[in-house]
Amino acid sequence: MGTVLVVEDSLTQREMISSLLKGSGLSVIVASDGVEALEQIQSSCPDLVVLDIIMPRMNGYEVCRRLKANSQTQNLAVVMCSAKKEEFDRYWGIKQGADAYVTKPFHPQELVGTVKQLLRG
Repeated sequence: MGTVLVVEDSLTQREMISSLLKGSGLSVIVASDGVEALEQIQSSCPDLVVLDIIMPRMNGYEVCRRLKANSQTQNLAVVMCSAKKEEFDRYWGIKQGADAYVTKPFHPQELVGTVKQLLRG
């Protein structure tokens, strides 16, 4: 159905999100920070990115801005998935170009449903 890049610095969260998406029939690749995410996107060309915000080396906002500013990656769907749950955080994520914003903790079906909806386009 599609390949999803999960960008999350917490190993536990990364594994949980990955297994959730794999269980719904998606291929999953992972990155542990923003710099690694950009490298993975160049080499793997995923269909969608699930992106944490607070990470070492490069935060999710910056990753999203770079993806949306690049003509080769501007149409890549981005789902921000963060513990930052204030309305401003959601607003700022969408302002950076995110296609959706899911707050942690989330219901598994909320994340899977959001990802699948964006993959269907």
